[in-house]
Amino acid sequence: MGEKILTINVKLDQIFNVEGSSGKATMILFHGDCDCDNFKGVILPGGVDTQKEPAGEPRVLSARYILEGKDCDGKDCHIFIENNGEVQPVSNGGVIHTKPLIYTDSEALKWMERADIAGTVTGAEGGVTIDFYVNE
Repeated sequence: MGEKILTINVKLDQIFNVEGSSGKATMILFHGDCDCDNFKGVILPGGVDTQKEPAGEPRVLSARYILEGKDCDGKDCHIFIENNGEVQPVSNGGVIHTKPLIYTDSEALKWMERADIAGTVTGAEGGVTIDFYVNE
């Protein structure tokens, strides 16, 4: 992976599960913050990670949230992130690799909408840490 561009500290609020005959689903509500060179701000209310696991298939996730704060130029902005990935077994190190979709109203960060970005999700106390990198 290339240069790290964002680190988001996620704190879990509520977890809801359902297990049906055809699969399982989990919805995880969360909040958090980001304090990086590119962006400083918070996750707005409504952040949710939707995970589903059809019977006999891998568990996949799709987290969606909006960050509100200041970009690298100190200007107010928002960043929408849809982060998609496949949950790996703990035996694989427990790191989840993701592919984000990003929209932003920041002129300074609009390059993120077109960049080839990859993410990782790792466990942290009370939640997870999400790191985004520009692929080289």
